[in-house]
Amino acid sequence: MRSVAGEVFLLQLAVVVLLVAAAVAALVVQARSAGMLDARHRTLAAAGTFAESPGIVAALRSPHPSAVLQPSAEAARKIAGVDGINVYTLSGVTLAHSDPRQIGKHVVGPFSEAAAGKSFTETFEGSLGQSVVSVVPVKDSDGRVIAIVSSPVTVENVQSMVNRQLPVVLGSAAAVLALSAGGTARTHGLGPAEMTRMYEHHDAVLHAVREGVLIVGGGGRLLLANDEARRLLRLPADAEGLPVPDLGLEEGIAEPIASGRSATDELHMAADRLLSVNIRPTAPYGQAGTVVTLRDTTELRALSGRAEVARERLKLLYDAGVRVGTTLNVERTAEELAEVAVPRFADVVTVDLLDPVLRGEEPTEASTEMRRTAAVGLQGDHPLYPVGELIRFVPTSPMAAGLADGRAVLEADLRATHRWRTQDPANALRILDRGIHSLIAVPLRARGVVLGMAGYWRGQDSPPFDEEDVSFAEELTARAALAVDNARRYTREHAMAVTLQRSLLPRGVPEQSAVEVAHRYLAAQAGVGGDWFDVIPLPGARVALVVGDVVGHGLHAAATMGRLRTAVYNFSTLDLPPDELLSHLDELVAHIDADEQEWQGITGATCLCAIYDPVSGQVTAATAGHPGPALVHPDGTVSFPEVPVSPPLGLGEGLPMETMTVTLPEGSRLALFTDGLFESRDRDPDAGLAALRAALAGPARTPEETCTAVIDAMLPTRPSDDVALLVARTRRLDPARIAEWDVRPDPAAVSPVRNACARRLADWGLEDIAFTTELILSELMTNAIRYGTEPIRVRLLYDRSLICEVSDGSSTSPHLRRAEATDEGGRGLFLVAQFAERWGTRYTARGKIIWSEQALHDGAALPAMDLGEALLAGWDDEGF
Repeated sequence: MRSVAGEVFLLQLAVVVLLVAAAVAALVVQARSAGMLDARHRTLAAAGTFAESPGIVAALRSPHPSAVLQPSAEAARKIAGVDGINVYTLSGVTLAHSDPRQIGKHVVGPFSEAAAGKSFTETFEGSLGQSVVSVVPVKDSDGRVIAIVSSPVTVENVQSMVNRQLPVVLGSAAAVLALSAGGTARTHGLGPAEMTRMYEHHDAVLHAVREGVLIVGGGGRLLLANDEARRLLRLPADAEGLPVPDLGLEEGIAEPIASGRSATDELHMAADRLLSVNIRPTAPYGQAGTVVTLRDTTELRALSGRAEVARERLKLLYDAGVRVGTTLNVERTAEELAEVAVPRFADVVTVDLLDPVLRGEEPTEASTEMRRTAAVGLQGDHPLYPVGELIRFVPTSPMAAGLADGRAVLEADLRATHRWRTQDPANALRILDRGIHSLIAVPLRARGVVLGMAGYWRGQDSPPFDEEDVSFAEELTARAALAVDNARRYTREHAMAVTLQRSLLPRGVPEQSAVEVAHRYLAAQAGVGGDWFDVIPLPGARVALVVGDVVGHGLHAAATMGRLRTAVYNFSTLDLPPDELLSHLDELVAHIDADEQEWQGITGATCLCAIYDPVSGQVTAATAGHPGPALVHPDGTVSFPEVPVSPPLGLGEGLPMETMTVTLPEGSRLALFTDGLFESRDRDPDAGLAALRAALAGPARTPEETCTAVIDAMLPTRPSDDVALLVARTRRLDPARIAEWDVRPDPAAVSPVRNACARRLADWGLEDIAFTTELILSELMTNAIRYGTEPIRVRLLYDRSLICEVSDGSSTSPHLRRAEATDEGGRGLFLVAQFAERWGTRYTARGKIIWSEQALHDGAALPAMDLGEALLAGWDDEGF
């Protein structure tokens, strides 16, 4: 019991004992007093009732009054519960008594007042001990006192009645004491830690809790208010005990506190503070009333406002990541940065880039000379520099300062600073007149290189920028700068690819007479692709028409296209037929795939090759995975000849290619194209071919007009894939310009054929080259007779040049070499190479053809002064 809790328990228990003892004593005293008073009332009532009972006067005047009165008095005593009812004469003789032995005796008592006719009650010592006695006079009909009636009750009897109730009183007191002690022990019999914690919690709620607590009674009076509640509501010192309406609170907060209704997180204003109010009833944990808690949310509201701003900023950064840099175009990327920041961050945004960046180059040094690339948020006649203007920022301008320091520059109030006005004072005033009052200039820096500057401006309806806005502007600009740099790099690579592709595509169509050609090439939206076309003149006035497609876009596709086009041209110089040319090309692509598969993947390529002979009018075509050509007949009808389709290049695996040969009427148009012309994501290939047929149909159109009509009909917008289109209108060589002779396998047959050729040259007006032509034909015919097999045939073609062809049935080919001084042969082909502009050999299904071409321009004939030397240098015994 040395603890504070034990001492408190003993103190409370002693108080309870004293209270119970006092209550018991009070009850005993009160019971005894009540017993005495009850005895007085009972004796007086018994005496008075007997004195006024009917027949008592007659009994007193009867000859033997005691005989009559004694039984009645005894019966009345028992009924009244008194110790006796005694009757005396005025002279003091006892007529009736509770003790019959006293009848007839003379007594002396204080009955004078009764003899005088007055009733009284008093306590006296009698024969029965200390008693309470009441005396009542008996009066006759005339009102005279004729006797006296007394009724005593002893004090002992009164106390016995109280004593009979005392066990009940003491038992009740003991029960109360036990209950009080038990309750005290249960609620306050705590250990030191519990008692200390209880009081600490109590004090904490009253003084330390940062949440207001009010306890309001059932009558609407304030019972308790902690310190925080007093502070929040500004309560007076004597607030406890006052009704809530008398606390001087504003109606908005007083009404819910006094209402007694439940509430959860209701917001109410109290003076300049926004309070969150919660109300709960105290029942069943206490008397009827409510507990009100108050929480100050003023700072929370400000914090939530900042959190909302932060959330909006994060969303803006997310949107910038999604919307900026979608096109890989430098100008458009700058516009996207400005569009995403207006109006969610700034009212006006300008982006200025260095000129090398716009060209796709990396700036070598920072420069204050920039070009306005984007401006968003401006309306009407605005004072800021327009898009496209080259701006030279002065050193004191925010743009130049940010470029020099490599960090953002904040001009929170443009009206209060004058440095930025030195750029253009008059224009600065117009900017201020338009309400623009705040600026952040941020360098566009990516990968350590400054690309330009971004300017964020705010107008009169927006608050000025602050330091937090500077941090956000730097983050937003940094993300956009990466997109701008990516677009710059793409621009550079695209320019390189375009340059490469333009250098690899034909710059013009070579001169030839077999076909009239027009062409188109359209780059795709994705940039440079791998489609190409070519027109290659071949010996014998023939021409090769080639269209190819390399899958993909970019540098690799362009480079692969260049390699394939070069290969096609080289294979064409060997005068290979289309199927053999594509077979060699297939091997080349397979070799490319084997070399580049690890880092570039498999090359997808297709090709269509068609060779047209204007002498016979035949076209021979072969395709490797490429769409076949379209044929427009002279009457304007369109057909698609069935060209046997072989696998795409690189997938042939050594399988032979197949060809198609068809004879074309003069004036037919042959259209070669890539699949981008008729295939697209939103158009079925069959529907595309039908549309192409309709676009090609129609007579009397030149190839140039045909290309224009097809492109306008098939590709109204920029295509998703690059497109190559080649249209060739066929021509026939005039039969009058063709001469042919059969040659017998006899050296003597050379001279007649040579003479016939000379006559034909004379007919054509080519006498100036007749001698050299005879010399070439003599050499070629002699070789065919000596080394070849039948049939031997000579053909002259008069076109842009004079073509001499000697064919035989042998597959052996002569080779040009320089003969030594002691060699007897080997000088014939040397003469042919000296006199002809070009010469070569091509193989046919039945042998070979050795051909030569002689130019027809002035000076093509061999000078006379060199003839002797040429003859002596080329003299041998092979037919001369």
